[in-house]
Amino acid sequence: MSAEADLHTVRDFLRYAISRFNAAELGFGHGTTTALDEAAFIILEALHLPVDELDPWLDCRLTGGERARLAGLIEERCRTRRPAAYLMGRTYIRGVPFKSDERAIVPRSFIGELLAGDLFGGEGFALVPEPEAIGRVLDLCTGSGCLAILAAMLFKNAEVDAVDLSPEALSLAAENVALHEMEGRVRLHQGDLFAPLKGRRYDLIITNPPYVDAKTCAALPPEHRHEPMLAFAGGPDGLDIVRRILEEAPKHLARDGGLICEIGTDREILEAEYPHLPFLWLDTEDSEGEVFWLAATDFAAAR
Repeated sequence: MSAEADLHTVRDFLRYAISRFNAAELGFGHGTTTALDEAAFIILEALHLPVDELDPWLDCRLTGGERARLAGLIEERCRTRRPAAYLMGRTYIRGVPFKSDERAIVPRSFIGELLAGDLFGGEGFALVPEPEAIGRVLDLCTGSGCLAILAAMLFKNAEVDAVDLSPEALSLAAENVALHEMEGRVRLHQGDLFAPLKGRRYDLIITNPPYVDAKTCAALPPEHRHEPMLAFAGGPDGLDIVRRILEEAPKHLARDGGLICEIGTDREILEAEYPHLPFLWLDTEDSEGEVFWLAATDFAAAR
């Protein structure tokens, strides 16, 4: 008997998917971190249900067509090792949907969580006390455009420039900009980091650049190999592009501006190489010391 004939409820398919994913030794890390979360996302998204509400649907019986679709997706995930976001053509950051396919890295970033937190307009200590005062934002290495769009949502008065080297990634970013009706506020630029910006200055620069070192790139799990290697490769120690950003950012920051950058787990390398820069490390629910903040005044004081 096939899975679609034996399984009847959401709970049945959830259990089956987890068992299949574990047996296939799948890798995660594209918005989910466990077989349970991955299975729940695929099932709920395929059934057009809210992806953050599993319990209400667990004992719902499925139609024959729904069972066939779920069984096919579960087997395809195991057979191809494609990330779930690519299988579904869609993923979410903090509940905000984004189109996703092989043109760009699957949308994910600790910066997305930080933008939704109290550091931007919250009570008490805040990197940006008044989000409405932000007039220009730059998103470097924008990929799918997700962080540029999230920034436009948060900073209501800002114009956002988003840059990527890959024309393919920018074509996907354009679809996401259109999806969120941001064409009037998010402008896409093809080029190498700051090159297409002609000396513009910004109140905020956000960036999730390639930061994977060469050894790790060579050993990436199959799921990650479906993504463009350009989005990972950061040179021998992973920080070549981060160094370029640190070198060029001061020329593109407004006097009271700041830079927020995700770099992975190589904090010690940066701190040793740039002892004059007072990196402020920003932790999230799932990361510690992988994102830093530097104000324009920090760069000026270090000269």
